[in-house]
Amino acid sequence: MQAILDAIQNGELEAEIVIVLSDVPDAYILKRAEQAGLPSGVIDCRGLSSKFPEEAQRETAEILSQSGVELICLAGFMRLLRPPLLNAFPERIINIHPSLLPNFPGLYAWTQAVEAGVDESGCTVHYVDAGMDTGTIIAQASVPVLPDDTPDSLHARIQDEEHRLYPAAIARIAGKLERE
Repeated sequence: MQAILDAIQNGELEAEIVIVLSDVPDAYILKRAEQAGLPSGVIDCRGLSSKFPEEAQRETAEILSQSGVELICLAGFMRLLRPPLLNAFPERIINIHPSLLPNFPGLYAWTQAVEAGVDESGCTVHYVDAGMDTGTIIAQASVPVLPDDTPDSLHARIQDEEHRLYPAAIARIAGKLERE
C-alpha cells in the first residue's frame, strides 16, 4: 500500500484510497492507513485458515460499496474470493503476485522459483477470479534469478519491482474505468 500512497502523493497515480481493509487484525497496513488518515477495518476471519466465508464476503462487498470503492487492489490477502464479492465488483478486483504467472501460483512463489532453478521470475498484476492466481494478466515485470540467490534475496528484488509495477497498473486501469 505504501507504494500506492507514494505514487498518489507524487502525482504519478491519479487515484484516491477510500478504505483499507485487512484480514489480519495486527497487520502493519492498518497502522499505515491510520498514519495516512485513511478509514480502515478488519475482516474477521480468525480461526478460518484460508477460508473467507460467503457471509463475510457479502458484508465486505457492502462495506466497499458504501465506501464508494471503484477498484479493489489486493496485496497480501491470502484468501480465495467467491461470487458474493466477485459479482459485486466484476473486473474491479486486482492482485499483485510475486511470480510471472502462470508459473508459481500460490504461496512462497519466490522460494518455488529458486528451488526450480529458473533463470527468471518477477511479478504479475492480474484480475482476481475464483481460482488461485488464475485471473487475466494485466501486467508483468521480470526479475533475473541470480546464481547466488536465496529465496529472501530474490523476494526483496521482486518486491522492489512490485512497488513500481502495481501503481503503474492501477493507473492504467483507472484510466480505463474513467473512460467507461
